[in-house]
Amino acid sequence: KQLRLQEARRLMLMEGLDATTAGYRVGYNDAAHFSRDYKRLFGAPPLRDVERLRRRHAASTR
Repeated sequence: KQLRLQEARRLMLMEGLDATTAGYRVGYNDAAHFSRDYKRLFGAPPLRDVERLRRRHAASTR
């Protein structure tokens, strides 16, 4: 499960997929279940987590 969620995170960050599409891509059939598992692993819902990571990356490349 952790590997699937890490892959979904990568898809959202690197390929710009939305959370629902990334979740389906890694095998989740229910967006709410994906979001719940994602938050448990990463500590924030997918959208908030990805936005935070993008801001951090942008700040580090300046």
